Amino acid sequence: MNDILIGKNESTAVELDPHFGNRHGMIAGATGTGKTVSLMVLAEGFSRIGTPVFMADVKGDIAGMSQAAGSPPGDKLKARLEKLGIDKTWQAAANPVVFWDLYGKLGSPVRATVSEMGPMLLARVLELNDTQQGVLEIVFKLADDNGWLLLDMDDLRALLNYVGDNAKDVSQHYGLVSKSSLGAVQRALLQLEQQGGAQFFGEPALDLKDIMRQDMSGRGVINILAADQLILKPKLYSTFLLWMLSELFEQLPEVGDPDQPKLVFFFDEAHLLFDDCPPALQQRVEQVVRLIRSKGVGVYFCSQNPDDVPDVILGQMGNRIQHALHAFTPRDQKAVKAAAETFAPNPKLDVAQVIGTMGVGEALASMLRDKGAPTPVERVLVSTPTCRLGPITDEERATIRSRSPVGPKYDTSINRESAAEMLAKRADERAVDNPTEVAKQEAANAPQGSAWGGAMHDAIFGTKRRQGMIETMAKQTVRTMGSQLGRQILRGVLGGILGGKR
Repeated sequence: MNDILIGKNESTAVELDPHFGNRHGMIAGATGTGKTVSLMVLAEGFSRIGTPVFMADVKGDIAGMSQAAGSPPGDKLKARLEKLGIDKTWQAAANPVVFWDLYGKLGSPVRATVSEMGPMLLARVLELNDTQQGVLEIVFKLADDNGWLLLDMDDLRALLNYVGDNAKDVSQHYGLVSKSSLGAVQRALLQLEQQGGAQFFGEPALDLKDIMRQDMSGRGVINILAADQLILKPKLYSTFLLWMLSELFEQLPEVGDPDQPKLVFFFDEAHLLFDDCPPALQQRVEQVVRLIRSKGVGVYFCSQNPDDVPDVILGQMGNRIQHALHAFTPRDQKAVKAAAETFAPNPKLDVAQVIGTMGVGEALASMLRDKGAPTPVERVLVSTPTCRLGPITDEERATIRSRSPVGPKYDTSINRESAAEMLAKRADERAVDNPTEVAKQEAANAPQGSAWGGAMHDAIFGTKRRQGMIETMAKQTVRTMGSQLGRQILRGVLGGILGGKR
């Protein structure tokens, strides 16, 4: 039996059938009620049957999954194990863990190329409006048409500069590009770079196969993303996880309903994904969540209130774990009512009343079972993972990282020729071929601070009707050189004639 024990009461054990593990799930409850333990129980259960897991560590305590729980168990833990009926089989054990970190400090760096991110998700990270997103889409199209690789932020910045220098020509072929919109995109890019976002874009980009590993014993690897700093930038956090979901959806083949998921993806602080989410992007999330189960991927959202997740997506969550909710405000009361109504009813249980009275470590649970039907909701004591419940030391993290199977591949960045280098080479070649024209173009693109500056520009470089100082000097130089050369030739000829007469 590979069923994952979620919890148990005096008469019933609630277990998750791995065959329905790709039907998604929801873990909800107020702060401090035990959501993290439920999440760890699920992740550990999937790992035990060979399913890889990807999860974000928002508070730093999920990293404890890499270490075994204290042994022998204390009195409180012994009593809990006896209530659960697993005191004879439970044994403290660590899990196979790989640490990841967008900033490369607490785990192997996670990178994606700018092209892989795409204009829609990148616009969300940069918090652009529709017009500015349109400029970004033009930039991506221009790069595709010319074969300019967009790998990192240097590439994107170089291409934005190119569009600014050639705005008239680009606008004729791709649509109007205003300097104000272009400037807004450049400023947003600078802000993202100052927040550390530049480290996310580059190579080697994350290969999804590297998060779908098993260890030598056949256990699924638990991939833990250090997110304690990332969560401070919610747009980047949610967009990165959404990008991963989209990549999984696009790359994995159809497998239908396998005996167990190919990968389980946990999304902690799920409300961040939907806060200020544009309709088009929310529609994309709904599509991915609805269809990705046929790729063998299970998605489990974790948040305080069930209504943090839109109803359309919440309706796809077949496996539900609900911890205590406190109905102190009208919104809380609404959330309690909504949570109670979404469970398969149990005549013996007043769900709306129980939600507010459960203690820490208790939950209401309902899982999909035979023919995919949800079981009646049960109030249970949540199971206990075999790993440590809490953070780890720097030394322990360093030891785990030193054994990482992906460290040699990702810990060192690479920088191959891409848009920035291609455009720089193009500019150098143009400068050698036509230096005067380049100087004029650069001066034309330079900001003019006043009318005096414009007058100086016209005086130096000229206008359509009047030549400027540069052109005048160039012509004068040619005339001077011609006159000097003529005099030298004449002197040479005369000297030859007069010398011949001597």
